[in-house]
Amino acid sequence: MDKQKQDLISQQDRGAVLHPFTQLKDFASGKAGDPTIIETAKGITITDATGREYIDGFAGLYCMNVGYGRTEVAEAISKQAHKLAYYHTYAAHTTEELARLSDRLVKMAPGKMSKVFYGMSGSDANETQAKLVWYYNNLRGKPNKKKIIARERGYHGCSVVSGSMTGMSFYHDHMDLPIAGILRTGAPHYYWGAEPGETELEFSARRARELEELILREGPDTIGAFIAEPVLGTGGITPPPEGYWAAVQPVLKKYDILLIADEVITGFGRTGAMFGCDKYGIEPDLITVAKGLTSAYAPLSASIVGEKVYKVMEEGADRVGAFSHGYTYSGHPIGVAAANAVLDIVEGENIPAHVDKVGQYFQKSMQETFSSLPIVGEVRGVGMMAAIEFVADPATKKRFDPALKVGARISKAARDRNLIARAMPHGEILGFAPPLVTTEQEVDRIISIAHEAVLSVLDELKV
Repeated sequence: MDKQKQDLISQQDRGAVLHPFTQLKDFASGKAGDPTIIETAKGITITDATGREYIDGFAGLYCMNVGYGRTEVAEAISKQAHKLAYYHTYAAHTTEELARLSDRLVKMAPGKMSKVFYGMSGSDANETQAKLVWYYNNLRGKPNKKKIIARERGYHGCSVVSGSMTGMSFYHDHMDLPIAGILRTGAPHYYWGAEPGETELEFSARRARELEELILREGPDTIGAFIAEPVLGTGGITPPPEGYWAAVQPVLKKYDILLIADEVITGFGRTGAMFGCDKYGIEPDLITVAKGLTSAYAPLSASIVGEKVYKVMEEGADRVGAFSHGYTYSGHPIGVAAANAVLDIVEGENIPAHVDKVGQYFQKSMQETFSSLPIVGEVRGVGMMAAIEFVADPATKKRFDPALKVGARISKAARDRNLIARAMPHGEILGFAPPLVTTEQEVDRIISIAHEAVLSVLDELKV
C-alpha cells in the first residue's frame, strides 16, 4: 500500500474509530504513533500495509486457531452468502448449517449437553449463561438462588454481567462494575497463592474449602452458579494446580450449584484436548464457546445448555410461555457456515492431537529457554498457550516496580523483532497463544525471538 493511502487510512481511523484498550488521548494526539494497518495474513503470520511481516504469537486474541488464509473456510462463507446471507432463528426458523452445527456441538461437547444458543462473542454468551441460571432457578421455584461465584483473575467478557464476572478490577474501574450478585473466590494460581510449604494438592484443597466457606456465609440457597475457565486466560495463562478441579466440583454438587465452563479460549483443541473440560475431568452444566468455534473467520459464540438445565426449561414452557431471549444475529447463517468449515478442519486434521504433540515440545522449550533467567519467576502453560512471569528476585518472588513496565517492554522488544506476544494485563507477564497449526520449527522461531527480546530488556535493567 502506498504511503499516501496509508496516511489517509490513519487519519480516518484516528478521527473516527474508538479502539478497545487504547490510551485515547495518546492515540488521538499521535503520541502513541499511527495505527497498525493489517492488510493480509497467511498461516501464522500477518502483514501490515508497509509490507512488514509479523509472526502472530497470540493467534489474534487466542482465536485464529486453524491459521490465516484457509480458503476452505472463505469458500464456505462465500457459498452461504450467495445462497442465503441472513435469516433469523426466532420462532423455530433454521438453516441446514445451523442444524448441522448444533447437532455436532451437542455430540462433541463434554458432559451431558442438550441444546445450543448462539450469540456473537464470548461476552454475550456469558451474559446468556447468567440469564439461563436465573431463568432455571425461577422455573424450579428457587427465586433467591441467583448469585454467581467467579474467581479472582478470571476473564469472562466485557459486557455488564460478563464484565462483572471478570475478576480484574481495571475492567470495572469507572464503569460502575461489578453489579450486585457477583461473588469472588480465590484464583487457582499456586505460584502466588500457596502458603509456605503447601503442596499443590493442599493448595487446591484449601481453595475448595474457601469456596465452601463462601457458599455457607452467603447461604447455599442464594447461589446459582460458579463460572470458571478450565485454564485462566487473560488473568495470566495459568493452568490449574494438581487436584483443583477434583476438589472444587464436589463442593458445587453438594450445594446444587451449576458449573459454567468458560471454554472461550480452551475450546476446540488449545490445551491438547478438544475441550479444557476433557483435559481436566470437568463435568459442566453449561459451556461457553466462541473464538475457536469459527477460528475468528466470522463472529459467533455459543452457550451450550446441559440436559439438567434444559429439562427444567422445557417443563416450564407451558407455564411461562416462549423462551424470551435472543439476538437478531443468533445463529447467523454465515457464522454457522464458517463454524462448520472450521470444525471440519479441526476434526479432519485432528488439531487436538497436533497440539498435544507440538504443545509438549513448546512447553519443554519454554522451560529450557526461560526458567533459569534471573528475572523469571515462573514459566507455565499447557498445550499451545504459555506465559513467562517476570519478578525482580525469583528467590523471594519480589515483584518489579510497576513503573518499570517490564512485561510491556519485553512485548515491545518482541514486536520490534516481528513477533507478537502479549503483555498480559495482570502482572509483568509475557503471554503466548499461537495458532494451533503452529509447527515445531515455528515454535523454535517464536522462542528464539522471545529470548532475544527478554535478554535485551534484561540488559536494560542491569540485573
